[in-house]
Amino acid sequence: MTTNLRIAFLPLNDVAVLAAARERGFAEEEGLALDLVRTTSWATLRDRLVYGQVQAAHMLAPLAVAVTLGLSQQPAALAAPFKLGVNGNMLVMAKDFAAALAPDPAARLADPLGTAHDFAAAIGLWRRKPIIGVVHRFSSHALMLRYWLASAGIDPDRDVVLRVLPPSLTVEAIHAGEIDGFIAGEPWGSAAIESGRAEAVAIGQRIWQRGVEKVLAFREPWLEENPEITDRLLRALARAAVWCDEPDNREILADILADPRYVGQPSDLILRTLSGTIVPRAGDAAVSCPDFVLFSREATPFPWRSQALWIYSQLVRWNMVEPSAETEAQAAAVFRPDIYRRALAGSDLPMPGASMKLEGAVDAPLGVGSRKGDLLLGPDRFFDGRVFDPERIEDYLAGFAR
Repeated sequence: MTTNLRIAFLPLNDVAVLAAARERGFAEEEGLALDLVRTTSWATLRDRLVYGQVQAAHMLAPLAVAVTLGLSQQPAALAAPFKLGVNGNMLVMAKDFAAALAPDPAARLADPLGTAHDFAAAIGLWRRKPIIGVVHRFSSHALMLRYWLASAGIDPDRDVVLRVLPPSLTVEAIHAGEIDGFIAGEPWGSAAIESGRAEAVAIGQRIWQRGVEKVLAFREPWLEENPEITDRLLRALARAAVWCDEPDNREILADILADPRYVGQPSDLILRTLSGTIVPRAGDAAVSCPDFVLFSREATPFPWRSQALWIYSQLVRWNMVEPSAETEAQAAAVFRPDIYRRALAGSDLPMPGASMKLEGAVDAPLGVGSRKGDLLLGPDRFFDGRVFDPERIEDYLAGFAR
């Protein structure tokens, strides 16, 4: 008997694992029929999940934490047992603003700290506060942007305007002059560059080499009431993620995502960052960035609780949540490594033995303890060299001026 599941998503490259699970038959082999519900904004996607229109959602990891903590609505307990990818974001700015930065866009991407300081100087030359589009207040993009701006002494609440808009409308907004730049998942940054309107300024992978991005989120009560269905879905997604990371499959994957039911952008544009290349300015040579987005390798889907707590630390840093032992525990509990381990116990995937780790401590590929298989963690440094210890959040935050 086939089980039908409705899952909401936004048109972004990192819906890849869900799309592949349906289009390549991984879900069907687990007896699941996925109805993937294309949605325009993260706020609408949140409401579809919270009010039960869908059983699961392709969700910004910080939004799952924020919804659970009730930061913008009544609290609703969400659970994220599977990450749909890491990295994948790009900050682009309109060409007239970018003209005040280093003239070589590739050099900007290679030196995020230097570019942050150049950005601070460019703000001083601008006639008003630059308006930067972010896809949601509680997004990895917004937190990463704040982290990067603050490294150069820019106060993101005082020196710039952060304007929320859906990722698929960012290109139109920069063309209309409503924003001076934006940070979003692909392919929207590349689309703005391709149009000749914008240039790349920074990429998420160079700010945090393994930055947590989208998760598969459920209402916690539904997850607890449907363990067998959840496990089948996670098994299908794990196989789909492996398929998505395989280089030989990228062209097929780009063609799938180009379908208007998913992203609806040209397949060659989508393929660009799936293949780990960026064209930072229209007409420039491509820049290699092989870790621009990851779906499976290095146990990418594993929901490390330390990453949920890094998100929590940034919410505290920017006064979005009052710190307490209770909210810290609630934030950590959104990520569910226990469900991941249960669902994939019979697979041949490497299984981390711990649920938390230091974030930002790995310089080079590192073999670590695993309950099963060989687990190799990739470099996960923050560009400023800080290391996040999830058991010493207060000390970590004390190291920032703000």
